[in-house]
Amino acid sequence: MNTNHLSDMPDWDDNHPLFRDHSEEAWKPNATRDACKELYKQWQQVMFLLKGILLPILEKPEDSIEAAMDIDMARELHGDAYIVGVKICSSEAGNTYVLRMENAAIIRKLAQGIATGLLGFELADSAEESYINVVRDEIEKFRSLFKVWVDSFEKDDYTDEWGLFC
Repeated sequence: MNTNHLSDMPDWDDNHPLFRDHSEEAWKPNATRDACKELYKQWQQVMFLLKGILLPILEKPEDSIEAAMDIDMARELHGDAYIVGVKICSSEAGNTYVLRMENAAIIRKLAQGIATGLLGFELADSAEESYINVVRDEIEKFRSLFKVWVDSFEKDDYTDEWGLFC
């Protein structure tokens, strides 16, 4: 298997306009941004390992309904994994509590779905149980960092027009 494409999530770039702090307090430490950066780096690790499981499945011929189902599930998990990375980054774009909470809820749902979705590959013998367990362990590390990140959110004056994150 060619591993050149396993780590294709871009690295975190503190100088990217999305992450630059233009406020008067930009010089101060930012616990939320630091936690977000660590969370993103951990998700890069999850993605690397997850793609190691998914790529062989995605390269299989669709010669049976079982193979087609595996490929479809692999595509879904792969797409969800990319969305997690995007949501982590975009949570810092607006620098608001509501945006962070909304993205955190989506990230939690998708990460849980990925961990659960791997069960199907294990049950169908489409992937090695030991590989799946390694990915689950990395998702567990991600979950620990996720808690630190969410705990760093500070409620602000913006209101959630939908009333969910009040």
